[in-house]
Amino acid sequence: MGSVHEEVMQDYRRILMIKPSSLGDIVHALPTLAALRRHWPQAHITWLVKRQWAGIVERAEGVDRVWPVNGGLTGWLSQVPALRAAAFDLVVDLQGLFRSAAMAWLTGCSTRIGFANGREGSPLFYSIRVPVPTPEMHAVDRSLLTAAALGAPVWPVPPARFRIPVEDREAVGQLLQRHGLASGNDWIAMNVSARWPTKRWPLERFAAVADELQREGAGRIVLIGGPGERIDADALKALMRTSPIDLTGQTDPGLLPALLEAAALLITNDSGPLHVAAAVGTPVVAMFGPTSPIRTGPYGTGHAVLTHAVPCRPCFSRICRNQVPLECLIGIAPHQVLAAVRERVPVRRAHATP
Repeated sequence: MGSVHEEVMQDYRRILMIKPSSLGDIVHALPTLAALRRHWPQAHITWLVKRQWAGIVERAEGVDRVWPVNGGLTGWLSQVPALRAAAFDLVVDLQGLFRSAAMAWLTGCSTRIGFANGREGSPLFYSIRVPVPTPEMHAVDRSLLTAAALGAPVWPVPPARFRIPVEDREAVGQLLQRHGLASGNDWIAMNVSARWPTKRWPLERFAAVADELQREGAGRIVLIGGPGERIDADALKALMRTSPIDLTGQTDPGLLPALLEAAALLITNDSGPLHVAAAVGTPVVAMFGPTSPIRTGPYGTGHAVLTHAVPCRPCFSRICRNQVPLECLIGIAPHQVLAAVRERVPVRRAHATP
């Protein structure tokens, strides 16, 4: 097995990136894609991704082919013959788990790069292992270590870019119009769910913020999220005194860049949409509890990350063991969120919602 100090091939023609999930992690990998594309402009770059996220990767600038894979071991193994036939000369595993690393090895490619501290024994499958100097670095910068190890310049950091089709922007405009939001009107996206229960700011506080912003004319609140987040959206609406626009479950993941590009701002827990918003230049106000914004906060400037200091945070746990449940989140007050939003979105009281 090799190391980053070994001489590596300098002219890659067929590159496979493996980053199958999840939404935020995929967005974090976009600057690495851009660095590889910038250094090897003639290379053909393929991205292996879980089918549910293929629409996002299809809109990533710099990808030549999206290779969707179904979930489960059978879905992954069924792709091996075709991946071997593709004759890649470089495989970059940015997932760092047993399955992704084994898939890199099964392609038959001799140059396979991944993180030296990858989990589940994944480094055993790499020919080049990239040291990660500290866990306290952003996921974007961690991902870029692989490009740097291959000789691709990573400074300045290549931006994460989506190529948003005109059709996507038209579809978003039509969707908003069907819900009564005229073209040109300011609106604020709100994402109230998260995969971990410990990442969820209380719904009653989201409701208070949404009501106040609509009353004072900062813009209509538009709820976003996947079909599985319908329960949270309905619970939020039951707590509100004003009426938001609810798009929960009405957009495919591939439409998220166009949707969030059109928003004035996103208010959110620590979840995938915040990274899409940051990538398309939309300001983010995010509440972080058990996780670290140093590692997975919105990348770039103009964003606000709100936290509440308690001795146990960040714990990176899906289960809260603190004596005061979710103290790291409930310590964030609605007035703090409102202040962060007001710094970034002008208030037009003439258009306030009664």
